[in-house]
Amino acid sequence: MISQTVCPPAPLDPAAVAQSLRPFGESRMLPRAAYVDQAVFEWETQHMFGGGWVFAGRSDQVASPGDMRAEPLGTSSVLLTRAEDGVLHAFANTCRHRGHELLPCGASAQHKVIICPYHAWTYGLDGDLRAAAGFKNRPGFVTAEWGLAELPVTEWHGLVFVDESGKAGPLADGLGSLEEHVAPYEMERLVVAGRHDYDATANWKILTENYHECYHCPTIHPELCSVSPPHSGENYDASGSWIGGWMSLREGAATMSLDGSSGGVALRGLPENALREVAYVGIFPNVLLSLHPDYVMTHVLVPLAADRTRITCSWSFAPEAVASPGFGPAYAVDFWDLTNRQDWSACEGVQRGLSSPFAAPGPLSPDEDAVYSFVTTVARGYLGERVGEWRPSHAAAGAPAGG
Repeated sequence: MISQTVCPPAPLDPAAVAQSLRPFGESRMLPRAAYVDQAVFEWETQHMFGGGWVFAGRSDQVASPGDMRAEPLGTSSVLLTRAEDGVLHAFANTCRHRGHELLPCGASAQHKVIICPYHAWTYGLDGDLRAAAGFKNRPGFVTAEWGLAELPVTEWHGLVFVDESGKAGPLADGLGSLEEHVAPYEMERLVVAGRHDYDATANWKILTENYHECYHCPTIHPELCSVSPPHSGENYDASGSWIGGWMSLREGAATMSLDGSSGGVALRGLPENALREVAYVGIFPNVLLSLHPDYVMTHVLVPLAADRTRITCSWSFAPEAVASPGFGPAYAVDFWDLTNRQDWSACEGVQRGLSSPFAAPGPLSPDEDAVYSFVTTVARGYLGERVGEWRPSHAAAGAPAGG
């Protein structure tokens, strides 16, 4: 969530949370309850996933007039529509009559109007009520007063963000300096050619923490380490609701694949250094972008319970690569599917360990300064402070990420 407003404190011991906010090198991880307690999970769902700009889909999922798609958002869901004039709209996914959802979560449709499946109230793609059976001549019923509840929505490099609170301010303000790192990859131009959905029995924060460090890479990622040195790279000097860094490719490796070779083409317009690096970026709270010389991998985390998260992973390539004879995304998809599953297994082990009443917050290594930035962001939110402004520590310069 980006540019979040101040929220009430989470149901956690403030003294325990404060341990996570101590200076880097002295701090501890978040309290055990942050990963296992249902009340904390419900607080996060409301205030971290429903209180500011949150990822709600891809532009290519609602690319043409009449396209619509429903996605979870906070404690409810959002309906995205592309109107006849090409404008993207976001509405609370609830009919103004009896509250029935207009489209099931995760479903897409293509229609000229929005029709509630319960009593057929009909809305334009712009949300205006067009028809309500039995109400046409009803005294006091004003059609214009019963349009769908519209939410702020914006598109950023092919990603769609919605602000359920309506108070978050411009998306660009929350993303700060991320624009300069992401813009050269032209994500809005790329074509999704691979996708996997995963269901991990681990808290969403465990998955995010794992993404933001490569301290674990030599232990569980031999394939990754063979194409990218686990201690290479640096973190970016982030400003805004994001954090990330880059890692280098080994000599002779063109990209992240099992043999280091690319089955696609380099993305046009990338600076020379980007052809030898992979950037790993997290947008709070649940979007992870892995920017490669020849493709972009996107993880979207949707918390389902304190100990369960759905992860949608997609791989996007240059359109000229996808259109070329014999192209296949497997070189990228297979590498990261293997790496993802290694990560999910490790994260699930952390979740099982944290279920023990003897589990206690541990310290962070010098290679986990990006984890520190994420943890302190969450901790400030738990204490009721403004959430969504990551403040990276510069006390150490450990490898930023890598799976």
